[in-house]
Amino acid sequence: MRKLIPLSKFEKSSLRIGKAVSATPFHKHDRLSALFRSNIWVKRDDLQDVRSFKIRGAFNRISLLTENERKNGIVCSSAGNHAQGVAYACNYHNIHGTIFMPSPTPSQKVSQVSMFGGKNITIKIVGDIYDDSYEASLVYSKKHKKTFIHPFDDEDVIIGQGTMALEILNQSLFPIDYLLVPIGGGGLISGMINVFKQKSPKTRIIGIEPKGAPSMYESMRQNKRITLDRIDNFVDGAAVKTIGKISFDYCSKFLDDIVIVDEGEICQNILTMYNNDAIIVEPAGAMSITGLNKMSKSIKDKNVVCLICGGNNDITRMSEIKERALLFNNLKHYFVIRFPQRAGALKEFVQDILGPTDDITFFEYSKKSSRSQGPAVVGIQIKSVKDFEPLIHRMKKKGFFGDYINDKPDLFQFLI
Repeated sequence: MRKLIPLSKFEKSSLRIGKAVSATPFHKHDRLSALFRSNIWVKRDDLQDVRSFKIRGAFNRISLLTENERKNGIVCSSAGNHAQGVAYACNYHNIHGTIFMPSPTPSQKVSQVSMFGGKNITIKIVGDIYDDSYEASLVYSKKHKKTFIHPFDDEDVIIGQGTMALEILNQSLFPIDYLLVPIGGGGLISGMINVFKQKSPKTRIIGIEPKGAPSMYESMRQNKRITLDRIDNFVDGAAVKTIGKISFDYCSKFLDDIVIVDEGEICQNILTMYNNDAIIVEPAGAMSITGLNKMSKSIKDKNVVCLICGGNNDITRMSEIKERALLFNNLKHYFVIRFPQRAGALKEFVQDILGPTDDITFFEYSKKSSRSQGPAVVGIQIKSVKDFEPLIHRMKKKGFFGDYINDKPDLFQFLI
């Protein structure tokens, strides 16, 4: 049975990483507090120099390398944020690092890694998901006898991440009822568990996972560490098929609950935080805020802390983020429509089928030849969910209704 790590190790880590890691702001979020009738506080680790909490664990682990390990160099794998922390630490300590990243990693994160690491790093883009680049990095580190810096399944990395918990407890002047923590591989939540269960044992720690990659949830449900067959890698900072062994041990014993959140709802919160709060967050950074919706009853009148853990969002992803948010809110609908074989059918569809606030946002014939005789994929955005049923009624009445494909993921995945 794994024991909690002594608090003295976290305290020493705080001093060690203080050269590179900022004590980030911790403040009450008035809009969310009013919305949920509770006291919602946010920890802004998206304001680190590398815009993510990952600098904590990476810098702590690399600072502890032996002289020989420093000379040989290090290897890591990451979907972006751990890589930036490692690159920063390599540049700071003048150590060479080889960083493996999966191909879907947002270009903004790849560029940032290059900027923070400079001449001290080499980037290798390998695989379609994090687990692919992870396997490749292990082979490389063993072949070249370089130290592997694990993004989450390493005690020194976990200790570094847990320094955020010390900051929160030092910054808060009140008892914390709930702590909402995003889960990817599990390094952050393991650090939070170790500190909070010793210094604030009455705080309920809630893990937040994306619907498309619930590896910790499934592992705890089956009472063993499992590997998911497939994942949605949209929440790139938390899209992990297999959570860490150390993390699983801590969560199995100490985690109070796990909440699963939809990627579309995460996207809605990204947009809301940008528009209402002027806060730019990445998908993983919005997970804890998104978890509040499923806990609205239990957190009423309570002191709740949410971790905004990362702000490395690529602006080129905003169209997809908006699309996923519209779909989650049932305001965007896709159909395969076989237009009636009569003159003016398309004009009739626009004039008689669409409501006054409906808008065609996607239109593509399925056949390049004989377009007038083939079906078309049509995307329609509505202003209110109440507009959907009247739209369907008009389509059926006029003979335009075809296949509704929002609920057919095998077809729908090609549209977003």
